[in-house]
Amino acid sequence: MKGSLCLALDTTDARRALDLVESTSAYVGTYKIGATTFAALGPEFVSEVSSRAPVFVDLKLHDIPAQVAGAVEAVAGLGAAYLTVHASGGRRMIDAAVASAPEELKILAVTVLTSLDDHSLADIGVAGSAQTAALRLGELAVAGGASGLVCSSLEVSALRARFGPSDAAGPLLVVPGVRLPGADRQDQMRARSPAEAMAAGADMLVVGRPITGATDPAAAAGAILEGLKTP
Repeated sequence: MKGSLCLALDTTDARRALDLVESTSAYVGTYKIGATTFAALGPEFVSEVSSRAPVFVDLKLHDIPAQVAGAVEAVAGLGAAYLTVHASGGRRMIDAAVASAPEELKILAVTVLTSLDDHSLADIGVAGSAQTAALRLGELAVAGGASGLVCSSLEVSALRARFGPSDAAGPLLVVPGVRLPGADRQDQMRARSPAEAMAAGADMLVVGRPITGATDPAAAAGAILEGLKTP
């Protein structure tokens, strides 16, 4: 069950991030380094955390295929286990990312950001619901060889039904933006509880502020892990 929980470090303070890794290691299987932490602490910090635990580099690459391929090769050299690209970058970009990744680096394709709802998608010209977009982009990413998909908890069931379980050649489904029952959703527009997301078919939950903002991050991580047993 520990492997189901990924902690988003999301800090510019290296000591704070490493303290979080050390204090939560009994409950957390993977640590996410996103744009904020990567920009502040650099590639070397990815290597530092990778020497202690699996690392998910969440850069959401979205560029021409050649640029994405180069970035994937660079991240692969840091020891990361996972790296994100935007599925909306298109099939050729996804193909390039997958082709440039060694076996130990899994490419995860982001479908629809959890900060967007149907109205937000309409504003940027995306017709249909978030679920429709996630399924369409999921098809594209899986066809391009992506190892997994990043989606909100609201799309997990539909994606799992479409592609099957991850232990039977289906993609890994990674769900960020989960929130504890009754908690402030902040900028997460499409979110459910950790237990609900797992019950829907998620393989890995990415949790940040509910743990990092807690007085006792280790206790908060442990409580979330325990809560996964009861939807």
